[in-house]
Amino acid sequence: MKHIFKYTLLCSIMTLSGCQDDYLEQAVDQRTQLNTVEKVSELLVTAYPQADYATFTEAMSDLAEDKGTNSVITEDVNRDPYFFRDVESKAQGSADNYWNASYAAIAAANHALEAIANAPNPNDYSAQKGEALVARAYAHFMLVTLYSKVYDPATAATDPGIPYVTTPEKVVLGKYERKTVAYVYEQIEKDLMEGLPLIVNTVYRVPKYHFTTAAAHAFATRFYLFKQDYQKVVEHANQVFPGGNIGPNLRPWVSVYSNLTANEGLAIYTQATENANLLLVETPSNWARYNAQYRYGLSTRLVDNLFRQPNVTGDTWVYPLYTQRADNWLILKFREHFVRTDLNATTGVPYTIFPLFTAEEVLFNRAEANLALGNIEATRTDLNLYASARIADYNRTTHNISNTKIANYYGTGSNVRLGMLYTILDFKAAEFVQQGMRWFDLLRHKIPVTHYTVDGQVIQLGPEDPHRLLQLPQEVTLAGIERNPR
Repeated sequence: MKHIFKYTLLCSIMTLSGCQDDYLEQAVDQRTQLNTVEKVSELLVTAYPQADYATFTEAMSDLAEDKGTNSVITEDVNRDPYFFRDVESKAQGSADNYWNASYAAIAAANHALEAIANAPNPNDYSAQKGEALVARAYAHFMLVTLYSKVYDPATAATDPGIPYVTTPEKVVLGKYERKTVAYVYEQIEKDLMEGLPLIVNTVYRVPKYHFTTAAAHAFATRFYLFKQDYQKVVEHANQVFPGGNIGPNLRPWVSVYSNLTANEGLAIYTQATENANLLLVETPSNWARYNAQYRYGLSTRLVDNLFRQPNVTGDTWVYPLYTQRADNWLILKFREHFVRTDLNATTGVPYTIFPLFTAEEVLFNRAEANLALGNIEATRTDLNLYASARIADYNRTTHNISNTKIANYYGTGSNVRLGMLYTILDFKAAEFVQQGMRWFDLLRHKIPVTHYTVDGQVIQLGPEDPHRLLQLPQEVTLAGIERNPR
């Protein structure tokens, strides 16, 4: 199951806009100047994928429907994922763009690590080394999750992974092995566990755009949830906030968010001052501009199911709902930052800030891990905690998520664990709608997805369908690596 391919910084996975003959030479010249802690820190700002995955993962999920002509935006980066077709595009919002940006981030981390190793005083760079290792682990984790089969202890040792790159490019063509999912997970864990203790939050000017200790522990909860090492999920979740106290750090939708104007709501969700935001990234993206207006997205029927009909608590969530023309719904989360090409230009690049890790995800990861460990009451406590922050006039007695409520709502009878799992997944679907997060739960639990079109087509994606794995970019294939089966 091992595949060797020629890996080129110029023409395969690093460049975002085609091949430039002088890119490698320029990059190496710049990296040789990494001779101070400050310069390495500046480089690490780019060690996070500068691309969004929400555009394609949201469209692939069951939180998207064909809205027909009520929608005003139809682009291939939104349409093709809905039909589970490979997107033949490198534009922002495409899978190829995310692949390229992830390996560009890995390259930045690797150049930083090389500079640190060669420094006369490497101990002075300890915090930067920690950030680089964790950032490298994160980018590889996202790649293996999206482009390889979901981690399964029974098959991970033979399932093809993605290249785990640990050294900077020094030649135009290099050889790399795709290896296996198990190998990639081993390397992720190695980097994460080595890097996390080295992180120092005080070295960052704006900590929320870097891996702080809280963000690194949050990443660990996601990684170990996929790895099915549930005790470690709980351990890391309890280290994100002092005393494992996640509740005060959840977004205050009831007391604050639900009372804001539309402009205020758009401004607050991705602020670095928001306690719930653990790691943010700003990336070129049309998502803030178009996510409500894409043809394949959040529909009225989905809005009704998620927010207007009572959930298992017996009540509805407090999220304010907005529309941009009929059937184009959105929750106020993303505000576009438009950067002009120059001061006098009318053209430029739209940017969107994305929360990569949040307090809410940590809570849900802990709840699911405790459920897998058989700690039913710990799971119930976290779910009730979440509900208390999302239901107006919350009453502990009437809104408590009891076994009877779960059985009646989901029809799971005495199977409390199954009903609680459904509860977690439903709560997460509402919380992370229009953020692309639902796709990761569908992958992890091998949940089938069925999409319908307004003209009567039915497109199904089963648990073992090869289209659950994103296709590798064509350039990498031309360099010698085997593409995912279709």
